[in-house]
Amino acid sequence: MISDIQLRHDIEAELDWDARVDSRQIGVAVKNGVVSLTGQVGSYLERRAAEEAAQSVAGVRAVANEIIIELPFAARRGDAQIAESAVTALQSNVSVPSDKIKIYVREGWVTLEGEVSTWYQKNAAEEALTGLRGVRGLTNNVTIRARTSMNDVQSRIAEAFRRRAQLDASNVHVHAFDGTVTLEGEVSSWQERNQAEIAAWQAPGVSRVIDKLTVRT
Repeated sequence: MISDIQLRHDIEAELDWDARVDSRQIGVAVKNGVVSLTGQVGSYLERRAAEEAAQSVAGVRAVANEIIIELPFAARRGDAQIAESAVTALQSNVSVPSDKIKIYVREGWVTLEGEVSTWYQKNAAEEALTGLRGVRGLTNNVTIRARTSMNDVQSRIAEAFRRRAQLDASNVHVHAFDGTVTLEGEVSSWQERNQAEIAAWQAPGVSRVIDKLTVRT
């Protein structure tokens, strides 16, 4: 079992290693494998990168991201400018059905609404806007609608688990009903848990994933 002191050291090292993050501005606290990130960064992209870096470290059970975004003067933009850039970014991304997604911006916070057929399209829309200048945060309320059998969804997810080298499929149990997939069982790391959740989201017709997986200590 990794101690909290060692885990904190590993996370700080990972933040130092990640070129997307200025680790000097980020504080790390760990208690029973639960990580709290504090401090200040200059963009939403950097805040998200810090969280991803912490989640990738073996032994992390959960991450509370309390990092504050303080945009430098040169990066500040009005809501209308951000909205215009967001529309252009979605229209430029061939993976996103931009005509089905609406964008709302308030005080730099972007909210996406609409309906698509797959999680991949929903995620692609979010990724397209993550690095836009002036964005302070993003809420993805896009829903997923697709006609498919839940038995088919369940079997597709199970097959996807078996194909992934990082994932021990025998320890993950999948239940699908009415567009909702529930994952139960035990995995060896937070990264493995993320892999399982991503695999579940990629099945057609999945509109919600309930992740009840626990990370083995």
